[in-house]
Amino acid sequence: MFAVQASDLEKCYKRFANRFKYLTVKSALVNKTLFADLKEEDKFYALKGVSFSLEKGKTLGIIGENGSGKSTMLKILAGISKPTSGSMVTRGRISALIELGAGFHPEISGRENVFINGIILGLSKKQIQDKYAEIVRFAELADFIENPVKSYSSGMYMRLGFSIAINVDPDILLIDEVLAVGDASFVPKCLDKINEFKRKGKTIIFVSHDLNTVERICDEVIWMKNGLVEMSGYPKRVVDAYLEYIGRKDEDKALAAHREDAAAEKNTDKKWGSKEIEISGLQMFDGQGEEKYVFAAEEPMNISFDIKAAEMQDDFVFGIGIFNSEGVQCYGTNTLIENYQARSFKGKGRVSLKVPALNLVNGTYFLDVAVHKRDGFPFDYHHFCYTFHVVSLHQDVGICRIPHEWSFSRGISIARKKDL
Repeated sequence: MFAVQASDLEKCYKRFANRFKYLTVKSALVNKTLFADLKEEDKFYALKGVSFSLEKGKTLGIIGENGSGKSTMLKILAGISKPTSGSMVTRGRISALIELGAGFHPEISGRENVFINGIILGLSKKQIQDKYAEIVRFAELADFIENPVKSYSSGMYMRLGFSIAINVDPDILLIDEVLAVGDASFVPKCLDKINEFKRKGKTIIFVSHDLNTVERICDEVIWMKNGLVEMSGYPKRVVDAYLEYIGRKDEDKALAAHREDAAAEKNTDKKWGSKEIEISGLQMFDGQGEEKYVFAAEEPMNISFDIKAAEMQDDFVFGIGIFNSEGVQCYGTNTLIENYQARSFKGKGRVSLKVPALNLVNGTYFLDVAVHKRDGFPFDYHHFCYTFHVVSLHQDVGICRIPHEWSFSRGISIARKKDL
């Protein structure tokens, strides 16, 4: 039996335009011109004919970039918004945690908001009273429940909203990206509760940018792109396709930015030296020789740059330094440290450094490249002129990702979450 069925959903919004500045909703409805008078360029379609179905008891993840239609879909599911065309059929009580603080009155207390939200969700006053203590306990807000919610932090909003949503015993639970504001101790409680709902055969629709969690808790995943279902199916397959798309998009942006900087000769204030040997044309490549500036954590990288010298030189050292976005040096080396002895150079040449595996954590990095004398006198020093990105699903922290492997003795029962 299907818990949710969406058929050819469209949602159209009016773009703001001066010629509609004085059009009132009343006049538009009376004259039936709310959308009829709009030109095509004045319309924005958040959803463009979306269809899907979800079996009762299944957990569906919805992923996609900002503006892809994910939240619009959830609002239609929750009954907050109506589709412009198409239909959405749901079976059972729906509880939604969509927008932070949605449904809360800021001037009244958390306790009063619990009762108001419970009644909105279809519970009687007696049912809310029976669940009230558990709602407050789960939200960990006993010391603040009599305070007006306008004094709550975003995390407190999320905790109270989630606690109300799960304690009305819904058949269908809708969760948007609000878990992102939860603290480190509360989010695992939420995920445990979601798993408990799964075991009870509840239907869950989960919108998130946390792809690890989506893979772990969802039975199916939909990838939304520009208001359409780009792909749907087994979570790992869909998430991998989405990551590949994002990687290509980020790579195109990074490559364009690198070429724009090179063409405009930017960052000249970050370059110095006598120029007896000059550096130019730095590029980064992957293991297959393709130019790129977005790398996976374990991926190889090849750094290459051109050099030229008008006169013969016999004292030169090539060096590189890698820094994270906080300016912390992650790694540095040069040919002198590695016992290379300069002999001679004149004219043009190319220097390359091959890194078999970056082993860096997720983030943005800056590259220093230099050629100098053995005593440090700079011929050409380029500081923070080049940028690359490391993308990874690993959640390790620090500066680098050190290769490692865990092992456990008998008597220690432990397993990866993905293996459970």
